[in-house]
Amino acid sequence: MKRILILLVLAALSVGGVAWWQGHNSNGTAFRTARVDRGDLVASVGASGVVQAEEVVDIGAQVAGRIIGFGQDPRDTSKPIDYNTQVEANTELAYIDPALYKAEFDQAEGQLKQAEGQLEQARAQVASAKANVNRALADLEQYKAKLFQADRELDRAKRIRGSGGLSESEYDLALATQKTCVSALGVGEATIEQVKAAQKEADANLIRVEGVVTTARAARDRAKTNLDYCTIKSPVKGVILDRRVNVGQTVVASLNAPSLFLLAKDLKRIQIWASVNEADIGQVRVGQPVTFTVEARKETFNGTVAQIRLNANNTQNVVTYTVVITTDNSEGLLMPYMTANATFEVNRRKDVLKVPHVALRWQPRRELIAPAHLEEAEKLLRPGASPAPTPATGSSGSRTGRDESGRSRWRSA
Repeated sequence: MKRILILLVLAALSVGGVAWWQGHNSNGTAFRTARVDRGDLVASVGASGVVQAEEVVDIGAQVAGRIIGFGQDPRDTSKPIDYNTQVEANTELAYIDPALYKAEFDQAEGQLKQAEGQLEQARAQVASAKANVNRALADLEQYKAKLFQADRELDRAKRIRGSGGLSESEYDLALATQKTCVSALGVGEATIEQVKAAQKEADANLIRVEGVVTTARAARDRAKTNLDYCTIKSPVKGVILDRRVNVGQTVVASLNAPSLFLLAKDLKRIQIWASVNEADIGQVRVGQPVTFTVEARKETFNGTVAQIRLNANNTQNVVTYTVVITTDNSEGLLMPYMTANATFEVNRRKDVLKVPHVALRWQPRRELIAPAHLEEAEKLLRPGASPAPTPATGSSGSRTGRDESGRSRWRSA
């Protein structure tokens, strides 16, 4: 029992001692001091984004068929085209079974040759018709000359007959000759019309056959193009980011060309597509310097704002704008689709006084204020009173607050 009483007394003394110490030091305050110095301050806006290749080409198939193989790696011909393969322009990437398209091409080629034979025949007919027209025109001129001669002989016969110097048989012969020439001229004129009509028909037939040849040639070219499409080629120099087909897989080209490969044109130039909040986008401008980091690398990278896209994204009532940042990737440290944390430099102040931010926000308790300044302090501490000004150029690197816009963060440069 005595031991219990001793323990109770010690506990009471401990509680009393703690209470006395707290009461004795209730009016005491520990202050932390810091030196006011000069330096540069930078206001920044943060955003996250994704590393993207500057130009990506989605290579598809324009004809349907079964993949029968891949092309050779330009740097190692013993290996097929695969992920990360560096290709040149017109490098053969994959092959589609060409059997059907080869048959269509052969058929179109045969039809074209047949049409070209008809074209040669039609041209020969036109040439023959033109020759017939020229010959008929020459015959007509000859008939005109003979008729002119016959008319003169008949006139002479008429004059001689009146004087009795020409017999009736001779006159009848001259008259018959003149009428024969007239008939021959009429036949020649009819022949001209006939051969001209034949020439027009030959010309029309030539035009028709030329159309047939044009159609056949177009069909042949289309078949040749489809046959060439069976070999998938790289349109540009770049790196294969993704291979989306395997040998034996059937691709179907309908309204949308199926995607076979995803190719990055140049990974030495990389972009970051950063999503910037609508409240911050007004402070971002083209040409603005940007720093960013990625999880896979320890260093900080530098970039420049290249584009601010006007097409906003609205996700759960949060509006963001895509800002494109360009940076150099000559060393190949950045890879597509990495997550980047970007910091946009929106303002910079040089050689300003810097003090800790908490010094500008601290509010003392009433008992710590000197009586001479108590009334003035109560006005400032009264609810609704204007807070102490926050000089954007005077906060130190430890500050994590925001400037007058409510968004930018200041930090030591």
